[in-house]
Amino acid sequence: MKRTFLLAIAALLTVSSCTKEFDKMNVDPNNPTSLGPQFLLPYALEYTIDRSWGGRTRFERLNLDGAMLWMQYLSRNIYSNEGDNYGLSPAFYNNNWKALFNDGLVNYQRIIALSQPGGAYQNTNFEGIALVMRSWTFSLLADLYGPIPYTEALKGTTDTPVYSPSYDSMDKIYAGLLADLKTANDKLTVGGSAVSGDILYNGDITKWKKFANSLRLRLANRQAVKKPAESKAIMAEILGDPAKYPIFTSNADNASLKCTTVLSSSNELYMVMVNDSRTDWNMSKTFVDRLTELGDARLTVFAQPNKDGKYLGHANGLPDAVATTYLGVSSNIGSYFIQQTAPEVVMTFAELNLILAEAAQDGDISGSAQSYFERGITASFDQYGLKVSDAYLKTVGAVSKEKIMEQKWIALFGQGLEAWTEYRRTGLPVLPAKDPRAVFENDGVLPTRLPYPGSEVSLNEANYKKGVEMIGGKNDTKSKLWWSEK
Repeated sequence: MKRTFLLAIAALLTVSSCTKEFDKMNVDPNNPTSLGPQFLLPYALEYTIDRSWGGRTRFERLNLDGAMLWMQYLSRNIYSNEGDNYGLSPAFYNNNWKALFNDGLVNYQRIIALSQPGGAYQNTNFEGIALVMRSWTFSLLADLYGPIPYTEALKGTTDTPVYSPSYDSMDKIYAGLLADLKTANDKLTVGGSAVSGDILYNGDITKWKKFANSLRLRLANRQAVKKPAESKAIMAEILGDPAKYPIFTSNADNASLKCTTVLSSSNELYMVMVNDSRTDWNMSKTFVDRLTELGDARLTVFAQPNKDGKYLGHANGLPDAVATTYLGVSSNIGSYFIQQTAPEVVMTFAELNLILAEAAQDGDISGSAQSYFERGITASFDQYGLKVSDAYLKTVGAVSKEKIMEQKWIALFGQGLEAWTEYRRTGLPVLPAKDPRAVFENDGVLPTRLPYPGSEVSLNEANYKKGVEMIGGKNDTKSKLWWSEK
C-alpha cells in the first residue's frame, strides 16, 4: 500500500513538474518567437541598401527610375513617364517611405533596444552599428522628403507609445544624426564584443568606425552653408584626432553591400536588367558626352559600347515614339554594374575626398583643396581597377567648386540618390538645356523632393500639415529643402 502511495505521489510530482516547466519545454528552437540582433541586422542592411541602390519592384525603383534619370546618368527608351519625364507614381513615394521606416528604421531600433545596457543582448558593437545605419536611413529619408517624423518616430511599442509622431525640421534632424554618429563612434569598440550577421563589413569594427565618421563628415559638409560654425567644429574634431575618429583611408574601407549569387541577395540592377530581362534604359547623352569630352576612361566601365563599338547616349525625357528608336543605338549601362555579385555602394573613399576638397575650397577645413580633389579622382579610378593619367588630371585642371561637384557627379555614378541630393544642394554640375523633342511633367522642373505619402494624410494628418508648412505649404516636387544653397 505504501509503495502504491509513493508511486502515486511521484507521478503527481512529475505531472506538476511538467506543467510548471511547460512554457520552457514547449518551444520550437527552429521557430523562435523573438529575434536577436544577428538576425535583424542582415535583413535591415539588405532591405535599406537595396532600396537606395536599385529596388526591383516596378514603380518603386528610387534609384533606377528616379535619381539615375534625373541626374542624367541613364535615359529611358520606353515608358518615359516612369521617371524620365519627371512623372511619379504614388507607389514611388508611398511604398519607399513605408519600406525605409518599417524594414529599415524599425529593425535598427530593435537592435539598439536589444543591445544597449539593460537589453537582452548587451553588446555595444551591435548598438553602434545600428546607430550608424539608423542615422544613414534617417538621413536618406530626410534628404528625400524634407521634414519627417524623427524625435517621436519609432516609439509605437514603447511604454508610452506614440502613434502620431510629430515632424521635425531638417536642421533638428541633422543635429540629432550628427550627435548619434559621434555616439556610435564612441560605442564601437575594437576588440570588444563580436558581432555576426554583418553583411556590410563582416564584423570589422574599425571599418564601422571609419564609416561613422566619414558619414558624419558628409552630413556636416551638407549643412555647412546653413550652420557654418557647427559644421567647421565637427570637421575639425574629426580631422584633428584620427586615432579617435578614424575615416576612410582607401577603397578597402568603402561602405558597400556584398551581393551574392543567391537571387534574394543578388545585386538589384542584375535582378532588374538580367534576371527580369528589362531593357528599358540606355545611357544618357549628357553623361556620355561629358566623359567623352574629358577623355575619361571610367566611361568604359560605366557604359557598354553599342553594336558599332561606340559610346553613345540619348537625351532624357523623349516621348516613347522617339525614345524607342534609340534602343539599339545608345549604349547600355556597363556590365560591371549588372553582375550578380556587383556591390551596392553606400559611401566611398572617392566621395569622402571630394567632400574634403569642397570643404577646403570653401575654407571650412585646412589643407589643399587641389590635393583632396586629385585624391578623390584617383580613388574613383582605382575603385574600378583603372589608373588615372597625368594627362587626365591636366585636362581637368585647377580645382574649383564647379569642378569638384562635376567630379563628384561622375564618381557617384550608380549612387543616383546621393548625386541628386548634391545637385539639389548646390545646383552643380550645370546640366545642359533640355532636348527640344523632350516632354516633361512637373512644369519641366527637375524634382526637388518626394511628396509625403497618402498614409500620412489619413493616419497622421495634423502633424503632416505641420510638415508641409515647414517646406512652404505645398506637398509637391518643387519645394526646396533646408540645405539648398540656391
